[in-house]
Amino acid sequence: MALPVDLELKKAFVDLQVKMIATSKKIHFIDTQIGVLKRVLQHVDITQGEISMLPPGTKTYESVGRMFLLTDLEEVKSNLKTRESQLTAKTADLEKNKEYLEKNLKESQDNIREMVQQRKEQSDSKI
Repeated sequence: MALPVDLELKKAFVDLQVKMIATSKKIHFIDTQIGVLKRVLQHVDITQGEISMLPPGTKTYESVGRMFLLTDLEEVKSNLKTRESQLTAKTADLEKNKEYLEKNLKESQDNIREMVQQRKEQSDSKI
């Protein structure tokens, strides 16, 4: 004989599953963004290394959209440092957001386990 389905429990279970799936997708998206930021940061580091070897007074060009502008070497270096700090800050923010989402995901998983355990205990006590 089939046990009656608790509709409230089923709805809560489905809601938690949807929340878990959405959180997992957000975490994956953040991982992708962090990977892109790390590659851009690596590019900035390589560029800084190459520019640091140039003698003072070297003509340098900085890209602006689809064109290149003659820019002072020191200004290029300062722009790269600024960009590096911005990328580092954005990466740190994404890491914090990822940690928060992972904590939420774990809580959702624990809630689902608890609901299943309660359901199992209820069905065992009815038999």
